[in-house]
Amino acid sequence: MKNYDLVIIGGGPAGLAAAVAARESGIEDILILERDNELGGILNQCIHNGFGLHTFKEELTGPEYAGRFIQQVRQLEIPYKLNTMVLNLAEDKTVTAMNREDGLFTLKPKAVILAMGCRERPRGALNIPGYRPAGIYTAGTAQRLVNMEGYLPGRKVVILGSGDIGLIMARRMTLEGAQVQVVAELMPYSGGLKRNIVQCLDDYGIPLKLSHTVVDIQGKSRVEGITLARVENGKPVPGTEEHYECDTLLLSCGLIPENELSRAAGVELNPVTNGPAVNESLETSIPGVFAAGNVLHVHDLVDYVSEEAAAAGRHAAAYIQSRERAEAGRSLPVRCENGVRYTVPVVIRPDAVDQDEKITLRFRVGGVYKNKRIVVYAGDIPIFSRKRPVLAPGEMETVRLKVGALLDHPEADHITVTLEEA
Repeated sequence: MKNYDLVIIGGGPAGLAAAVAARESGIEDILILERDNELGGILNQCIHNGFGLHTFKEELTGPEYAGRFIQQVRQLEIPYKLNTMVLNLAEDKTVTAMNREDGLFTLKPKAVILAMGCRERPRGALNIPGYRPAGIYTAGTAQRLVNMEGYLPGRKVVILGSGDIGLIMARRMTLEGAQVQVVAELMPYSGGLKRNIVQCLDDYGIPLKLSHTVVDIQGKSRVEGITLARVENGKPVPGTEEHYECDTLLLSCGLIPENELSRAAGVELNPVTNGPAVNESLETSIPGVFAAGNVLHVHDLVDYVSEEAAAAGRHAAAYIQSRERAEAGRSLPVRCENGVRYTVPVVIRPDAVDQDEKITLRFRVGGVYKNKRIVVYAGDIPIFSRKRPVLAPGEMETVRLKVGALLDHPEADHITVTLEEA
């Protein structure tokens, strides 16, 4: 097998954007490995619009958005292998994969970009009591059945979890003629974007019950009904049970970055996101292995995935061209305080970045906060501040730090991202 300078694992929106950016940065030998039978990843089943407003300044469907990047990959003649399963990534960056045409093969690239995306949290992790009848699907599985396979999973539907896929499927099932009775959410706030609550639930009169969960599933061969109850302090409240007759239960209970390969390679993972812990170059704890997109942390907009992956592609190109192998200088760990759950990256090396550049810092909060100010400190000195009327877990926040502001404080040994009263 021909050896490549850069191997990208995953041909979804992150992998495609990374490949295009790396090629445009001067890397010729690139190979994309994709396990599905076509490029585009999860976008192929996201036939609703709302994609591309940031990247292309127009509203596109998921397949249209993916198509733009697939077209760029083909125009740049970047090779890719479909129906190819990556079995292992070793600590020395050796990639072991297999497909029907090549059989089992290994590659020894100079750099690797992880772009495997994420998967849905399965029902088994939710510990819902009751039988295991037919009619229980994750929202993403139902989305594939409806949009790609042409099947309607059920007629009377209850959705547990208010993640974006669950909200979008509430609208999709309604448009296909199903009756969506309720969307229940365990937390006291929705996990999805505000615009999806308005466009997918409010516009169709579908109720959203916060602080509620499914406490029982009825039916043996097929779901016949479910019981909802209000939740306080993490436990169902006796006497608040409500019964709903339904033949389908869709689960939209969060997404988990797909990191079995990363774990096997010895990549250090962030315990909050379950994705790799990366520095400002999106480089993992293994030099030359980069990560971007939903494998790193779950994004709410694919435009941010493409932006982040393009940065990973440029940094991987710089690593291959030996521009970033010089001593990086001091490393500043990024701390989270006062409601900030995690940040990407987790460490910043100011000396490894050009002085006129900006470092992108993304994070999510752990609850709903109003009238707060996002403040970033270098040591004890504030270097960034922005007022936000509302912060919610469903919306990712982005901060762009001037490298010069960090270099101005050589005494700082850490960075803190926090929320303060506005």
